[in-house]
Amino acid sequence: MPKPFKEWTVLPHGKLSRLDDNLLSVTGELHMPLGDYPRRMTVVRLHDSRLVIYSAIALDEVEMQAIEAFGDPAYLIVPGDLHRVDAKIWKDRYPNMVVVAPAGIRKRVAEAVPLDQTTADFGDPRVRFVTVPGTKEHEAALVVETASGTTLVVNDLIWNLDDRAGFGGWVLGALGFTGREPRIPPIVEFKAVKDKNALRAQLEAWARIDNLNRIIVSHGDIVTRDPSGVLVHLAKDLAA
Repeated sequence: MPKPFKEWTVLPHGKLSRLDDNLLSVTGELHMPLGDYPRRMTVVRLHDSRLVIYSAIALDEVEMQAIEAFGDPAYLIVPGDLHRVDAKIWKDRYPNMVVVAPAGIRKRVAEAVPLDQTTADFGDPRVRFVTVPGTKEHEAALVVETASGTTLVVNDLIWNLDDRAGFGGWVLGALGFTGREPRIPPIVEFKAVKDKNALRAQLEAWARIDNLNRIIVSHGDIVTRDPSGVLVHLAKDLAA
C-alpha cells in the first residue's frame, strides 16, 4: 500500500455517480505490485448540506468542484487503516473537516493525519456511524437512509470484485478476494475478524433493515441484488 500522500495526488478515477438524493460514489485505481487495485469513495449529504466523505480519494478539479457543488465537506471518515492514503491531503484542502476513524486504528491514522474523533453523531438521524462489532474496532461502516431505501456502506469487510485477468488476477482469486458473489475474503476474516459471533450478529441485524436496497463496498461493484440475502449468506459463511 502506498504511503499517505503529502500533496494533492490524482490517480486514475472515474466520474462521480449520483446513487440517490443524498449519495454520490466514485471509483478509482491504486497501482499495486499485482496490478491496478480498485477502490471507492462514498459521499453522503446530510440534511443541512454538510458532507460525509467515506474513504477519501483525491479527484481532478472538475470532480472536486462537483463535490463542492453537492455540499460542504465536513466529516472525513477513515474506515480502516489501509484507507489513509488520501486523508492528509483532503484535510489540508478542507482544514475544517472533522477526521473520524474507529478507535482500533487510532494510532495508524494519526501517523497520516490528526484524528479528531473515534465515533460520530452527524446530527442527522438518517446517517449513522457504526464501529463494526467483531473487528476489534478496526472497521467503520455507515447506514444511510435515502429517498429510495437504506444503503449500507462498508469498507474492507465485504468485497464484490469479479475475477481479473493476468497473474495478479489469478493471485487475487487464489487468495479469495475475487469471485462471482460478494464475499468476506479469508485473509480479511483471519486478520480483521476477532469475534465471529459479534460480527455474525451485526450482519444479521443489517439484513433485517427495512428496505435495504444496496451495499456499497470499497472494493468492487455495489451490491444491489438481494443485499439482505447477501448479508444473511455471509453471516452463515463465517466459520464457527
